Amino acid sequence: MVNGWMAFSRDLQEQLPLVLNGLIETLNLTVAISISGLLLGVVVFYLSTCRSALIRQVTKGYISFFIGMPLIVLLFLIYYGLPQWGVRMSPFTVAFIGFTLNVAAYNAAYLTTAFNGMDATELEAAHAQGFSDGQVFRYITLPQVLRLSVPALTNQVIGNLKDSSVAFLIQYTEFFARVQELAATNFQFFKAYLFAALVYLAIVSLIVVIARMIEKRICIIG
Repeated sequence: MVNGWMAFSRDLQEQLPLVLNGLIETLNLTVAISISGLLLGVVVFYLSTCRSALIRQVTKGYISFFIGMPLIVLLFLIYYGLPQWGVRMSPFTVAFIGFTLNVAAYNAAYLTTAFNGMDATELEAAHAQGFSDGQVFRYITLPQVLRLSVPALTNQVIGNLKDSSVAFLIQYTEFFARVQELAATNFQFFKAYLFAALVYLAIVSLIVVIARMIEKRICIIG
């Protein structure tokens, strides 16, 4: 057993540059989709509060559609389906678009839940003082729902990190894809996947620590 771990360690050292490159790709994708998913989620949430019933229904449909669709189906639809229509994109671009559409739906749902828990009289008072809909959203609604949604948004970032592992199915060479290659060279699948699990756990722990710091700071400011 000891010899098996030593052999695995040697193989890992040999492929460490590729593994680290894959980890960087995973982090790049996670950061990119977390930011884009939050920004688009805010836009979708804003539209869901619009006075127009049609726009509210459209945004509600958007949220329901992308939350209901499995992420892997969405990625396959873009990566393998669109080329039949002459639309070809790189694996990263496909992953970025697919994840962003999916993550934005979840983030909009989190923000909507927080919004529903707000005191309506506060918004009414702001309108009574002459604030426009845009000003009420920017200065009152958005800051509060973001603060209330920090735990949910943090969980979404963690989910983004973990879900990024499915991107290898559309030929994106992220961390898990490199671990797959490592396991295929020596058939030490248990050791390779255990190593991957520990790396993911370490990154998740770091995200949780950062999120707790943000929550404490927000509580102090609030």
